[in-house]
Formats: sequence, C-alpha cells, structure tokens
Amino acid sequence: MCGGCGQICRSVYDSRWRRARDLKCGDREVYVDFEMRRVACKACGVKNEKLAFLSSNTKYTLRFAMQIGGLCRVMTIQDVARLMHLHWHAVRDLDKIYMREQLRVAGDQKPRIIGIDEISIKKGHSYRIVVSDLVARRAIWFGGTGRTEADMDLFYAFLGKQNSRKIKLAVMDMWKPFRVSTQRHAPKAVIMFDKFHIVKHLGDALDAIRRSEYKRVTGEDRSFIKGQRYVLLSRRENLTDDRRKNLERLLQANARLNIAYLLREQFEQLWDYADAADARSFFDAWREQLCDQDLAPYEKFAAMIDRNWDGVVAYSQPTHDIPLGFVEGLNNKIRVLQRRAYGLRDEEYLKLKILTSGLPEL
Repeated sequence: MCGGCGQICRSVYDSRWRRARDLKCGDREVYVDFEMRRVACKACGVKNEKLAFLSSNTKYTLRFAMQIGGLCRVMTIQDVARLMHLHWHAVRDLDKIYMREQLRVAGDQKPRIIGIDEISIKKGHSYRIVVSDLVARRAIWFGGTGRTEADMDLFYAFLGKQNSRKIKLAVMDMWKPFRVSTQRHAPKAVIMFDKFHIVKHLGDALDAIRRSEYKRVTGEDRSFIKGQRYVLLSRRENLTDDRRKNLERLLQANARLNIAYLLREQFEQLWDYADAADARSFFDAWREQLCDQDLAPYEKFAAMIDRNWDGVVAYSQPTHDIPLGFVEGLNNKIRVLQRRAYGLRDEEYLKLKILTSGLPEL
C-alpha cells in the first residue's frame, strides 16, 4: 500500500532494512528491525509502503508516538526529551502525530452554538481567530492571518455552507468584521456579545477615569490613587481585607472615582434581567445617571452599548445552557500553551495544541 495516497500497489520498486524505536521493556530501550519496501505508485511515484505499526515518522512506531504524545499533555517538550532520551525536534514531531490522531478520532464538527475570539500570536498586532463549539466545549478552528471579515469567512468556508446555516447562536466580542461575516454565512444565528468583553470595556473606561483623576489632583489626594489600579478594577469580594480598606479610603477621598465605581457595580445588574424590555429600561436609567457627571469614558461606553444593543440584550434571553465562560477560559489556556511553546516558532504546533486542548486522551 502506498504511504502517500493509500492505494494498493502491485509493483515494488526496491526494499531496504530499517530500524524504528518502540516502547521500552523495563528500563531498556527497544528497537524494531524490519524490511521497508518502496512501491511504484501510479499517482505518487516512488513511495515507502504504509505499515500499520509505523508512525508517519518512520524512525518510530505508532504506539511509541502515542506514548510521547500522552506525555506531552502533562509535560513540556524539553522534559519529555530528557526523560525519553530524544531530541526536542523528535518529541515535537511525535506530539504532532498524536494530536493529528486525536483530531481524526474526534471527526468532523457540526456546531450549533459557537464562540468566536482572536488571540495575539506575536508582537505587532498579529492575530489568529479561534472558533469554539460551546456545546462540545472545545476549539474547532484556528486560522486566518488577522481578524478581518475575509479571515472570518475562512472559517465558514471550512465548515461548509450547509453546516454554517445550522448555527443557532454565535457568541463574540463587538468586532464588526466577525458580526458581518456571521450574519452573511449563518443567517439563522442569533448574535450574542460576550459578557466578559463588555465588562472589560467598562473596566477600561473606569481605568481611564482613574488616570485622568491622577493627573488632575495633587498632593495627598494623588497618593490615594497611586498604585490602586488593581484594587479599583477588581471585584470587591475578590480583594483581601487590606485591599478593601485601601479601596474604601480611595473612594472616600475622590468623589468622581466613587461615582464611577458605584456605576460600574450597578451596571452588573444588567445581566440579571430575563426580559429584554426590562433590561432596556434598566440600561436607559443607568445611562441617564451619567448626565452632568463629567464621565466621558462612561458616556463613550454607553454609546457603544447602545449601538450594539441587540447583541447585548441577547444575553437576557438565554435559550440554551451555554458555558459562556468557556471562551475566556480557553484564552487563558492558550496563553499557557504559548508560554510552554515559547521559542518553537511553530504555528502549526500551537494550532494543534489549541484544537486538541478539549479532546480526551487517546
């Protein structure tokens, strides 16, 4: 059988003896000697024959590659290389074989609820899009060369027209190219903007107010603000007792920051509304409180929410049991994978790691 296309070939070109590393026997390394034939394939030309016990890297058996891949799920490449007396290049290649097998076993995906986000893979605003199946709780696509509408179109081309039209819900941030592409390729999908990204925008607005207050005040009033960014942006319940005291002193010392902080906490109530009309009434009332408060970053935030209201209010109409925190959790996991793969400069390896991070061990 041709190792390239898998077709049966009746013509043998030549043969030679090869050696492949296999699983250990105790503390002894084991190698398998075998005769490898090259076949004359009409489609591929001269190719090595396909042997079931060999991995695609013919220096190692398939079961040895599976063992290495299993170790790489819990260890770094360098640690596995030291343990198994291999070069790290070999460990990486065997781990790729393992992950490709994971994807083959997982099969094609037909998602109904998707999460869309982008990650930065290097300095200089170099992005890749990650799409997740929120029901299966796994990443299903990694690609693009940025975060444009054309990049998002590549995912729907990968998924296919029929499967794209079966998507019922798409969770994303308020990035217009993602929304436009999704509305064109998945017209039946409800667009829901990710709560975590919305809250982050509000946190950024609060931080902008903190910075402007630090520039405005002087002397002792400034000392209350200095070094308190984490305290101000964190949830009160997540703070230590000492940091809660620092927060109280800060809010007592600066009325503008106190108002901005209370407004941010109040905005969190939006997510508790199960009726779209009630949610709109709450938001309008919240926005009304910004009048005469000199909180320009909040006014800008409120205008953004108003422009994208349909995607925001979709959160108030939950029709599915959706793990919305999965996308943000996946981003954190990706950052860990990027640190572990630091120095490899191998985007395919990062892609495979992301796509298999939610798959079971083989």
